[in-house]
Amino acid sequence: MRTIDLLGYHCPVPVNETKKALELLSEGDILEVIADDSEAKHDIPKLLERVGARLVSLKEDAGEIRFYIEK
Repeated sequence: MRTIDLLGYHCPVPVNETKKALELLSEGDILEVIADDSEAKHDIPKLLERVGARLVSLKEDAGEIRFYIEK
């Protein structure tokens, strides 16, 4: 599993960095994205639809959002 920490970054950085990270993964790999930009809750799932990746889970705790994404 690869993790990218995007805490403190705001749109469009979380989406752009998630897209770049997904391009480096192989099919079936898992990417963990950690963000605190509330827009990411909407923007990252839209990105995943476009690139054909799957949101395995989304966990939110104290403003920190963790996305688990399967390529």
